[in-house]
Amino acid sequence: MRAWVVRAGENGEREQAALEEGMLLAGWLGLGDLTDSATRDDIKAAVAAAYPDEGPYTVGNWTGQLYRFVHEIQPGDLVALPLRSWLVAIGRVTGGYEYRSEAADGLRHVRRVEWLVKDIDRQSIHSDLLDSMGSLLTVFELSRFGAAERIAALADGRPDPGRPDADEFAATLTEPAKLFEEVRRRASGEPLTLSIRDFLAIWGVQRRYPAAVEQINNDLDARGLVTVPSFTEASIDSRIAVLAGGSEPDEAGTSAMTRLSGTTSLPAAVHSAVQAAGHQPNEESQAQTVAYRVSNLDSANLMPECVRVGDSLRTAMTLMVLRGYSQLPVLDADGRLRGVVSWESIGRAHMADPRASLAAATVRGQEADRSDDLLDWIGTIQQTGYVLVRDHDHKVCGLVTASDLTIQFGTRVRPFVLVEEIEQRLRRVVDQRIPLDRIRAVVPRGRASRVSSAANLTFGAYGHLLRTPENWSALGWAIDQQHFLAALEDCRQFRNSLMHFSPDPVTDDQLLPAQGLLELLRSLDPQN
Repeated sequence: MRAWVVRAGENGEREQAALEEGMLLAGWLGLGDLTDSATRDDIKAAVAAAYPDEGPYTVGNWTGQLYRFVHEIQPGDLVALPLRSWLVAIGRVTGGYEYRSEAADGLRHVRRVEWLVKDIDRQSIHSDLLDSMGSLLTVFELSRFGAAERIAALADGRPDPGRPDADEFAATLTEPAKLFEEVRRRASGEPLTLSIRDFLAIWGVQRRYPAAVEQINNDLDARGLVTVPSFTEASIDSRIAVLAGGSEPDEAGTSAMTRLSGTTSLPAAVHSAVQAAGHQPNEESQAQTVAYRVSNLDSANLMPECVRVGDSLRTAMTLMVLRGYSQLPVLDADGRLRGVVSWESIGRAHMADPRASLAAATVRGQEADRSDDLLDWIGTIQQTGYVLVRDHDHKVCGLVTASDLTIQFGTRVRPFVLVEEIEQRLRRVVDQRIPLDRIRAVVPRGRASRVSSAANLTFGAYGHLLRTPENWSALGWAIDQQHFLAALEDCRQFRNSLMHFSPDPVTDDQLLPAQGLLELLRSLDPQN
């Protein structure tokens, strides 16, 4: 059994039909029947014909989603549908792909589903599973963190059991003092390891904002502790070790860092980072707090499928067809990159020699270091479609594709777009219903003459403006003023937090207050 998400449109426009008719509805206006599309190439040809103005990346992305919808989703699989009400519906797939030619365009590509529950509160779902549901794709699998079993538990009315690999011990480290005591208690050969997410929770924070990073670094420095890799590196679910880096040398004259570099008890990624960190100046960790690194992407920390030097070209081709890959890395026995094999390189090799080997079809691959600035690689990833990632030992540890960039930056842009719409709606209604002299009254006298409309107000000024009974009455809204002003203040704080750099994406839970305020404003002012 597998678990999937099939969204009901960008703004939930197919949501009611999906729930009432017991359907998964894939959308894709203008695309014809895919019943006879047996292969990925068949679907790709249909997509390309239906959308002739779209480029190869978009066609490939849509092909992958539709292939999953038509062929990979199986009867018996579970599916989650995030709803506009901030609830989640869960169902069990009961039928294969169907094309309803008589239905309205956008409601024609369907799968039958039995909805098991339609009112799961998102607050009852752990943040890691909610984050997994946050993809911008319409059709995708929930495959991480034991998702299928957890979705099944929710469908049965049981609570989300959480990640199967959840660190129960880390949950006991509820404050920095407990972390410091635990590190001091342990022998030097048994370092404390935990995820960056769990590490941040000790300080009561969810994202690596500059202020939080500065506080944590100050606390660590004051106790002589260090995290390896730095907690400012990598994705939020990567693991780090917390070490007594400032402790005095032992009887043999070696530091804790040097002793750890020879132990085999650490996870491979942490062990590699310990060895590298011992040769870096301390200032290096400070520099890592201000850049968006390649390692901040989840996919940069997930070992990709690969072939090894000496494998046959037939092996590479079989894997590429089975997994739907355009290319595969070719690694040596030590895990280091020796090149990439792609359909283009295979075609060129076969033109020269029909019996070409894997070596003949292997070409130079793009390779970034985990610590590289991600912005420096965006152009390359857009041009080639991918970049492989190497760790401190120059071993391949991940793969970043153009799709990963789209999802990552789409997730990061979404909060800004949401807040911008809130501000635009507030400006419009204030300008329409509150006289300019009363708008200017909430601005310091020295700046009041420069205010020509609500567009000149800061976000916080709206709270002061609408706290005045006369101004509130002018809006004509039949809602509770105090609740609205509280929501507006929550949104102001959320907006301010967006202005501070953090490598971590905003989760759906963190978006809830602003999303709720926007839905309220849309209801009060439905035009546009």
